[in-house]
Amino acid sequence: MKILIKLKNLDNSPAVKELINSKFSNLDKYHSEVSEVRVELEQDTHHLKGEIIRCEANVILNGNLIRVEKKSDNVEKTINKVKDHLKVILAKDKKKQIDKNRK
Repeated sequence: MKILIKLKNLDNSPAVKELINSKFSNLDKYHSEVSEVRVELEQDTHHLKGEIIRCEANVILNGNLIRVEKKSDNVEKTINKVKDHLKVILAKDKKKQIDKNRK
């Protein structure tokens, strides 16, 4: 599984990349057909509430694209929200495929 990382308006630190790799590297545990994950992390500063971090993850699964986007005020919290939502989607899709094969 490949993990492609794109950072916008954030410092290109190895800690952020390591955090993303550690969080998204085990997605193939929930669905074995995951071939590529594209993660885009961006800092928006035009909000009145302060700095907002936006994380978008695109997962290629059996030729289909699954996209999840979340916003928060913390990098780690935003990445965790995206990862948790992807876990739910991938587990649901895997269960759907298993049920389809049983019929």
